[in-house]
Amino acid sequence: MTGPIKALLFDLGNTLMHFDGEWPEVMARADKSLLKDLQDRGFDLDESAFLETFRTRLNAYYEERENEFIEYTTGYLLGNVLGEFGIFNVEPQVIDDALESLYAVTQQHWIVEDDALSTLQALKTAGYPIGYVSNASNDADVQKHVDSGDLRQYADFVLSSAACGVRKPNPRIFEIALANWEFKPQEVAMIGDTLGADILGARNAGLYSIWITRRADSPGNRDHADTIHPNAQLATLAEIPVHLASLY
Repeated sequence: MTGPIKALLFDLGNTLMHFDGEWPEVMARADKSLLKDLQDRGFDLDESAFLETFRTRLNAYYEERENEFIEYTTGYLLGNVLGEFGIFNVEPQVIDDALESLYAVTQQHWIVEDDALSTLQALKTAGYPIGYVSNASNDADVQKHVDSGDLRQYADFVLSSAACGVRKPNPRIFEIALANWEFKPQEVAMIGDTLGADILGARNAGLYSIWITRRADSPGNRDHADTIHPNAQLATLAEIPVHLASLY
């Protein structure tokens, strides 16, 4: 590429794909699926007590990670919850399989945006290297979304916060991403929907930032609207190629 932006990083959730269900209802079913998997393996767990404890711990963790920008993973959290019920030294594969049962429910409700594949293809054809950087507590879940959504063919790499232990906007996750390439930070654009993670993180790491706004009406974004400003603001993914061409 000869323009100022030579490579692109994309967020996944609410950028390349969106959730089409009701979170409380879907998560309740997902939690029960996880519990059934554990019970089928012979773990003696009271349904109401376990489900309440697991969801309480998970919600507390979600709040904590937004303040600390670290990622402990849902596998780590599930192991701790099982310990509270007197179940210790659970094999990692058992934890992974139980979480796969949970995420199999939520994965049904993540839908690739209508303009995602065509936009990624246009950008790849134009010569932009592409990577995905996702804040997520389970790397296997992220990889499954990338494969089921037919997104992997466009990306040089897929990096989740679960895999590297830090979350956007921590500059470290962007440093890890950029280590896959030889571009300077100012030659790379971060494209995402969240001001406090994608846009602030890009700014702190020295990247160009593009805010995709069609699914960006959230309390967090409203809170940051006056203080965190992207380099560019676009409604849809389809507008990205034209915007990048305008920077030449």
